Amino acid sequence: VCIASNLLLNRGQAQKILVIDLDVHQGNGNASIMADEPRVFVFSMHGAKNYPFRKQVSDLDIELDNDTGDAEYLQILEDTLPRLIAEVAPDMIFYQSAVDVLATDKLGKLGLTQAGCKARDEYVLQQAKAANIPVAIVMGGGYSEDIEDVVEAHCNTFRLAQQIFFEELV
Repeated sequence: VCIASNLLLNRGQAQKILVIDLDVHQGNGNASIMADEPRVFVFSMHGAKNYPFRKQVSDLDIELDNDTGDAEYLQILEDTLPRLIAEVAPDMIFYQSAVDVLATDKLGKLGLTQAGCKARDEYVLQQAKAANIPVAIVMGGGYSEDIEDVVEAHCNTFRLAQQIFFEELV
């Protein structure tokens, strides 16, 4: 994400970038590397009591309690993302769409269902489309015991992207 952001900025292909990092682990790498780059706004919504235990400072960090479920998670996202898009006014979004937020995840400690994870992705992608902002989706972690949970959640992300951004083209 950081390399691609710097490349777009240096080529003049983007002026302002919003990183939406929804991995259960704080986006400490993005936060640290982009700390002195005002043209990149890093938003990380992550588990408060999860790795890394010493967090970096993002432009906006929202820490979630263990077992945060669909309703609370989605409400926080809905209360935050539209305001961020309006304030940051990005011309590019990088979306870290990890599926380690699932309740079935061995390491995640959050409580999202498949439906909640899918609703999260749909909301982020719909917000980007409504604002006419291109999105690059970056797959993140997923450590559920049943690999089918991980695969299904990741596939849902890309199915939704196809529906939302390309359905009218087909």
